[in-house]
Amino acid sequence: MIPVLLAAFLAVPVFAQSAGAEAQRDVRQQQRIENGLQSGQLTTREAARLEREEAQIDRAQAHALKDGRLSNAEKSRIERMQDRASRDIRAEKHDAQTGNPGSASSRRMQADVQRNVNQEQRIANGLKDGSLTKREAARMERGQAGVARQEFRDGRDGHVGRFEQRQVQRSENRQSQRIRHERHDLQHRG
Repeated sequence: MIPVLLAAFLAVPVFAQSAGAEAQRDVRQQQRIENGLQSGQLTTREAARLEREEAQIDRAQAHALKDGRLSNAEKSRIERMQDRASRDIRAEKHDAQTGNPGSASSRRMQADVQRNVNQEQRIANGLKDGSLTKREAARMERGQAGVARQEFRDGRDGHVGRFEQRQVQRSENRQSQRIRHERHDLQHRG
């Protein structure tokens, strides 16, 4: 009986670590996309396609965490998706296409991706410090997926206009408020 209880007790932090590790990996991938835009290794169109892939990962994370658990199968599926996204980021950064990091469109996409980095970091920090439950993180990842899909739609033609960026910024502002609310409510992982 004691080994079963001990095993159950020890499993809880592993799930929390797994969810936090997956969220931290989201941060690193978003940073790589932003760095590619800033260096000109990525075009706006390439970054938009990569954001679509990040949206799919965020949706998978939201689905996996909605019951408050992250099974080994779900964790493996998300890791495979992240591995594929990582390879795609590398391939897009090292292909023959180059972007103009100084163009207005690229600067708009850079700002949007930087905001994604910040939001994903806040989610990862919330999981790490216990201010977000896994269910709350699932809702936040679903929101991040929506923002990333919007960035894809706006940038898939290779141009992000001022009006398009304003719409993304409104969505990001709502998402930021949700993250803040969830991190400061009375629910804590325990």
